[in-house]
Amino acid sequence: MNTTWITRAETGADRHAVHELVRAAFGRPAEADLVDALRDDPAWLDGLSLLATDAHGTPVGHALLTRAHIGEVPALCLGPVAVLPGHQRTGAGSAAVRAALRAAGARGEHHVVVLGHPGYYPRFGFTRASAHGIRLTVDVPDEALMALALDPAHPLPAGTVRYAAPFGI
Repeated sequence: MNTTWITRAETGADRHAVHELVRAAFGRPAEADLVDALRDDPAWLDGLSLLATDAHGTPVGHALLTRAHIGEVPALCLGPVAVLPGHQRTGAGSAAVRAALRAAGARGEHHVVVLGHPGYYPRFGFTRASAHGIRLTVDVPDEALMALALDPAHPLPAGTVRYAAPFGI
Protein backbone atom coordinates (compact mmCIF):
# COMPACT_ATOMS: atom_id res chain seq x y z
CA MET A 1 0.00 0.00 0.00
CA ASN A 2 1.21 3.50 -0.83
CA THR A 3 2.44 5.42 2.20
CA THR A 4 3.73 8.46 0.31
CA TRP A 5 0.83 10.67 -0.63
CA ILE A 6 0.60 13.44 -3.18
CA THR A 7 -1.23 16.44 -1.73
CA ARG A 8 -2.95 19.22 -3.60
CA ALA A 9 -5.65 21.80 -3.13
CA GLU A 10 -9.18 20.73 -3.93
CA THR A 11 -10.66 22.19 -7.12
CA GLY A 12 -14.25 22.57 -8.27
CA ALA A 13 -13.82 19.42 -10.35
CA ASP A 14 -13.22 17.46 -7.12
CA ARG A 15 -16.54 18.34 -5.51
CA HIS A 16 -18.33 15.05 -6.26
CA ALA A 17 -15.27 12.92 -5.44
CA VAL A 18 -14.81 14.70 -2.11
CA HIS A 19 -18.48 14.27 -1.24
CA GLU A 20 -18.25 10.53 -1.93
CA LEU A 21 -14.91 10.24 -0.10
CA VAL A 22 -16.29 11.93 3.04
CA ARG A 23 -19.48 9.90 2.89
CA ALA A 24 -17.56 6.62 2.55
CA ALA A 25 -15.16 7.56 5.34
CA PHE A 26 -17.91 8.25 7.87
CA GLY A 27 -20.53 5.80 6.60
CA ARG A 28 -23.34 8.34 6.68
CA PRO A 29 -24.20 11.52 4.78
CA ALA A 30 -24.03 14.10 7.63
CA GLU A 31 -20.31 14.89 7.32
CA ALA A 32 -20.41 14.94 3.51
CA ASP A 33 -23.37 17.30 3.67
CA LEU A 34 -21.42 19.49 6.12
CA VAL A 35 -18.46 19.73 3.75
CA ASP A 36 -20.85 20.60 0.90
CA ALA A 37 -22.52 23.28 3.04
CA LEU A 38 -19.16 24.78 3.96
CA ARG A 39 -18.40 25.30 0.25
CA ASP A 40 -21.47 27.54 0.04
CA ASP A 41 -20.73 29.45 3.25
CA PRO A 42 -18.71 32.67 3.46
CA ALA A 43 -16.34 30.82 5.84
CA TRP A 44 -15.04 28.75 2.89
CA LEU A 45 -11.44 29.65 2.05
CA ASP A 46 -10.28 28.61 -1.40
CA GLY A 47 -6.98 26.77 -1.21
CA LEU A 48 -7.49 25.46 2.33
CA SER A 49 -9.31 22.28 1.36
CA LEU A 50 -6.57 19.74 0.73
CA LEU A 51 -6.53 16.28 -0.78
CA ALA A 52 -4.16 13.37 -0.43
CA THR A 53 -4.20 11.44 -3.68
CA ASP A 54 -2.85 8.07 -4.73
CA ALA A 55 -0.35 7.60 -7.55
CA HIS A 56 -3.22 7.79 -10.07
CA GLY A 57 -4.45 11.14 -8.75
CA THR A 58 -7.52 9.64 -7.07
CA PRO A 59 -8.46 11.48 -3.86
CA VAL A 60 -8.19 9.14 -0.87
CA GLY A 61 -7.86 11.66 2.00
CA HIS A 62 -9.36 15.09 2.66
CA ALA A 63 -8.90 17.88 5.20
CA LEU A 64 -10.34 21.37 5.15
CA LEU A 65 -9.91 24.56 7.10
CA THR A 66 -12.64 27.19 7.29
CA ARG A 67 -12.84 30.62 8.87
CA ALA A 68 -13.64 30.73 12.55
CA HIS A 69 -12.89 33.18 15.35
CA ILE A 70 -11.54 32.84 18.86
CA GLY A 71 -13.27 35.75 20.54
CA GLU A 72 -12.72 38.50 17.97
CA VAL A 73 -9.46 37.08 16.65
CA PRO A 74 -9.61 35.41 13.22
CA ALA A 75 -8.75 31.72 13.35
CA LEU A 76 -9.35 28.61 11.33
CA CYS A 77 -11.34 25.51 12.12
CA LEU A 78 -10.24 22.09 10.95
CA GLY A 79 -13.31 20.27 9.66
CA PRO A 80 -13.89 16.53 9.47
CA VAL A 81 -10.77 14.72 8.23
CA ALA A 82 -11.82 11.92 5.91
CA VAL A 83 -9.97 8.93 4.47
CA LEU A 84 -11.42 6.25 2.22
CA PRO A 85 -11.89 3.05 4.24
CA GLY A 86 -9.33 1.08 2.22
CA HIS A 87 -6.67 3.74 2.90
CA GLN A 88 -7.23 4.41 6.60
CA ARG A 89 -4.19 4.12 8.86
CA THR A 90 -1.83 4.65 5.91
CA GLY A 91 -1.01 8.31 6.53
CA ALA A 92 -3.38 9.74 3.90
CA GLY A 93 -5.35 11.73 6.50
CA SER A 94 -2.18 12.97 8.17
CA ALA A 95 -0.78 14.05 4.79
CA ALA A 96 -3.95 16.04 4.05
CA VAL A 97 -3.93 17.68 7.51
CA ARG A 98 -0.24 18.59 7.29
CA ALA A 99 -0.76 20.04 3.81
CA ALA A 100 -3.72 22.10 5.04
CA LEU A 101 -1.74 23.43 8.01
CA ARG A 102 1.22 24.32 5.75
CA ALA A 103 -1.12 26.10 3.33
CA ALA A 104 -2.69 28.05 6.20
CA GLY A 105 0.70 29.08 7.54
CA ALA A 106 1.80 30.16 4.06
CA ARG A 107 -1.29 32.39 3.87
CA GLY A 108 -0.34 34.09 7.14
CA GLU A 109 -2.98 32.42 9.28
CA HIS A 110 -2.05 32.10 12.95
CA HIS A 111 -4.52 29.91 14.85
CA VAL A 112 -6.46 26.68 14.27
CA VAL A 113 -9.06 24.96 16.43
CA VAL A 114 -10.44 21.45 16.07
CA LEU A 115 -13.20 19.56 17.79
CA GLY A 116 -12.06 16.00 17.45
CA HIS A 117 -10.40 12.87 18.75
CA PRO A 118 -7.77 13.70 21.40
CA GLY A 119 -5.66 10.73 20.36
CA TYR A 120 -5.25 11.96 16.78
CA TYR A 121 -4.67 15.73 16.68
CA PRO A 122 -1.80 16.19 19.17
CA ARG A 123 0.55 14.66 16.54
CA PHE A 124 0.13 17.91 14.60
CA GLY A 125 0.84 20.12 17.63
CA PHE A 126 -2.72 20.64 18.85
CA THR A 127 -3.17 20.99 22.62
CA ARG A 128 -6.20 21.30 24.86
CA ALA A 129 -7.87 24.59 24.07
CA SER A 130 -9.00 25.09 27.66
CA ALA A 131 -5.35 25.48 28.70
CA HIS A 132 -5.35 28.69 26.65
CA GLY A 133 -8.74 29.98 27.84
CA ILE A 134 -10.49 28.85 24.66
CA ARG A 135 -14.01 27.48 25.01
CA LEU A 136 -17.25 26.74 23.17
CA THR A 137 -20.82 27.78 23.81
CA VAL A 138 -21.79 24.09 24.10
CA ASP A 139 -20.53 21.41 26.45
CA VAL A 140 -17.94 19.08 24.96
CA PRO A 141 -15.36 16.89 26.66
CA ASP A 142 -12.42 19.10 27.62
CA GLU A 143 -9.94 16.94 25.73
CA ALA A 144 -11.97 17.12 22.49
CA LEU A 145 -11.53 20.86 21.83
CA MET A 146 -7.95 21.50 20.78
CA ALA A 147 -6.05 24.49 19.43
CA LEU A 148 -2.81 25.16 17.58
CA ALA A 149 -0.72 28.29 17.08
CA LEU A 150 0.78 28.05 13.59
CA ASP A 151 3.29 30.79 14.39
CA PRO A 152 4.91 30.99 17.85
CA ALA A 153 5.06 34.77 17.46
CA HIS A 154 1.24 34.77 17.67
CA PRO A 155 0.21 32.85 20.80
CA LEU A 156 -3.31 31.50 21.05
CA PRO A 157 -5.84 34.06 22.24
CA ALA A 158 -8.43 33.31 24.91
CA GLY A 159 -12.12 33.47 24.03
CA THR A 160 -15.15 31.62 22.78
CA VAL A 161 -14.86 29.91 19.41
CA ARG A 162 -17.31 30.98 16.73
CA TYR A 163 -17.56 28.41 13.95
CA ALA A 164 -18.97 28.76 10.45
CA ALA A 165 -22.77 28.51 10.45
CA PRO A 166 -22.94 25.01 8.87
CA PHE A 167 -21.23 23.55 11.95
CA GLY A 168 -24.31 24.47 14.00
CA ILE A 169 -22.27 25.54 17.03
